[in-house]
Amino acid sequence: CAVSAAERGHDVTLFDAAAEIGGQLNLARRVPGKEEFDETLRYFRTQLALRGVTVRLNTPVAAGDLDGYDEIVVATGVTPRVPEIEGVDHPSVVSYLDVLRDGAAVGERVAVLGAGGIGFDIAEFLTDAGDAASQDPEAYFRAWGVDTTYGERGGLRAPERPKPPRQVHLLQRKTSKVGAGLGKTTGWIHRTELRHRGVTMVAGATYERIDDAGLHLTVDGTTTVLPVDTVVLCTGQEPRRDLYEELRAAGRAVHLIGGADVAAELDAKRAIKQGTELAAGL
Repeated sequence: CAVSAAERGHDVTLFDAAAEIGGQLNLARRVPGKEEFDETLRYFRTQLALRGVTVRLNTPVAAGDLDGYDEIVVATGVTPRVPEIEGVDHPSVVSYLDVLRDGAAVGERVAVLGAGGIGFDIAEFLTDAGDAASQDPEAYFRAWGVDTTYGERGGLRAPERPKPPRQVHLLQRKTSKVGAGLGKTTGWIHRTELRHRGVTMVAGATYERIDDAGLHLTVDGTTTVLPVDTVVLCTGQEPRRDLYEELRAAGRAVHLIGGADVAAELDAKRAIKQGTELAAGL
């Protein structure tokens, strides 16, 4: 939105409470296979500079800090949703933000609650063996059993995969197929990759409680305990609208975009499209 508005001749100031631009793209780019988001952020850093946008990092703002601006666009993103589960405040419980942004310690046995896009990203992140298969063609071919010399019949050979560093259970409350909401052309790849890494995928789970023994859950009427060291919450997001509501209460005209507008199933393409279209109408 800032880049597009500046392209149209507006004098734009971009405030960010974080030390770098990018929001959740900074989380996504840490997931193996999504390193291309490094280039997305490099592009926007370059465009902001070329278009003369004033970028003020490490700068949280309140409504009173925004006097004098003709238009205000709030794109404050989302905050992780915490489900109502007994023991959700147990020391073994962390959120996806704790893991990807803050580097929280994660044990060898893990339950990931929520099997949407973020849940799959977390499962891939935690089971990555560090062989850089998404960046190194030879490592990729070894992992998928591709014989580039065609020495083996059909150009196929036995896959060679390093042992995953963790045992991960990917769980969802929905009874539909795990990963049903992923991209039609890529979802099967993510499911296959996680199966190769020994990730168990469970649908229709009811989370009973979390305690020192692990995660208590019921599936198909049977209650069991997963003796996990860490429970990672990937149970959705809520819009962050504190600043938006403060501005509205002060009688200011304000626009709301991105995850702060609609948190559900947010993706980079939709966020960029919404920001661009808003800027075109200012």
